[in-house]
Amino acid sequence: MVKPAQRESYAESMLKGRMAETLVEELLRASGNEVYRFGYEAVLQNLTQIQDRFDRLNKASERIRIFPDFIVLDRKGGPAFVEVKFRWDSRLDQEGDIKRLERLHADWDAKLVIVNCFQKPYFRIADPPYRDEKRGLLLRPLLAEANWKIKRELYEDAERLVEKYLSPTLISLRHKALNL
Repeated sequence: MVKPAQRESYAESMLKGRMAETLVEELLRASGNEVYRFGYEAVLQNLTQIQDRFDRLNKASERIRIFPDFIVLDRKGGPAFVEVKFRWDSRLDQEGDIKRLERLHADWDAKLVIVNCFQKPYFRIADPPYRDEKRGLLLRPLLAEANWKIKRELYEDAERLVEKYLSPTLISLRHKALNL
């Protein structure tokens, strides 16, 4: 049973993640790419409705939960699977994140887009295998993804939305990190 405080934390985390996904989806679409929702939340909505009862530890559920969030077709029709993650500071330091990246690479060869609200650029991308030999993320600005031809003015609008809706939720964390 999920306790009320855990549920609020889960709900807030889910909301921020969905906001990040929507920002990326609309940015890619407005730049002329075709974007299709593909993640397990989109494909298997009935499972998300019963997620408290859904056994997350069996092989079938693990395979379903690793579905990337989107399929993106660039202007030439080139496909890419895309996973979007919101992290306040662009770091993936949870053990679950590392395991998910390994599965995402092995099963889907998906691109990873991380939306953060701590330091610009707020939108960053990594290609598989995502990490260097020291296990650090190999992130570059999303604008550097040449195949998607993201329009700078749309990108800047998306960054303003991050500042407006996601950054204020983490002001206390930012101050702690900067020792203010």
